[in-house]
Amino acid sequence: MTPEGHALLLQGGRELGLELTPYADAFARLLALLREGSARMNLTALREEPDIILKHFVDSLSCLRGGFLDGELRVVDLGTGAGFPALPLSIVQPLLQMVPVDSTRKKIDYVSATAASLGLNNVHPLVGRAEALGHDAAHRERYDRVVVRAVASLPALVELSLPLLRVGGLLVAQKGPITPDELEAGRKTAGVLGGVLEDVQAFELPVLNEARTLVVVRKTRPSPGKYPRREGVPAKQPLF
Repeated sequence: MTPEGHALLLQGGRELGLELTPYADAFARLLALLREGSARMNLTALREEPDIILKHFVDSLSCLRGGFLDGELRVVDLGTGAGFPALPLSIVQPLLQMVPVDSTRKKIDYVSATAASLGLNNVHPLVGRAEALGHDAAHRERYDRVVVRAVASLPALVELSLPLLRVGGLLVAQKGPITPDELEAGRKTAGVLGGVLEDVQAFELPVLNEARTLVVVRKTRPSPGKYPRREGVPAKQPLF
């Protein structure tokens, strides 16, 4: 990581209320490993150092807003890809037991190797899909938190995530700008899946000032056994 990149990381952290100096070396190593991995496979479309630092590292850490991930929690990161937000969160919050999930084995192999290289013993990568894990007794209603970046509409994210959460657990969804209609559809879907929309935080990504939204859904009762529906259906045919 260049001196400019180091300064950018610290600035982004400060704007989120985080002091990242103790973790700067780990993020520098993560940057190097991501670049090495991307030279072998398609891990990320981002290539420039400032973009990776802000749009992967700092953006991942933005879901720490509000303290929803404080403490010793079992957290599943759905659709982790190259390990975001799982790896940055695991660096900064070592009490989290993080389970990054992706359907692509090559990506999970990369995340596993990267976590080992960084000495992150709290990262437990898993190959799979939320539609299947949600019906697996080893995973259904076993997690304290689900984190997910903007990989689908809010109703789809709610249907895929809530079956994995214990009652009282939280979905922390990272989104870009979100419309009132999508929020309302997400709220209705949460009601069907056993949850309530608890918090919506609109903010800007540090330095770049790009619009972001953190949507938090709390699970208040067990999810009906028929959810999530079969692979691909929640995204293609949302409940609302």
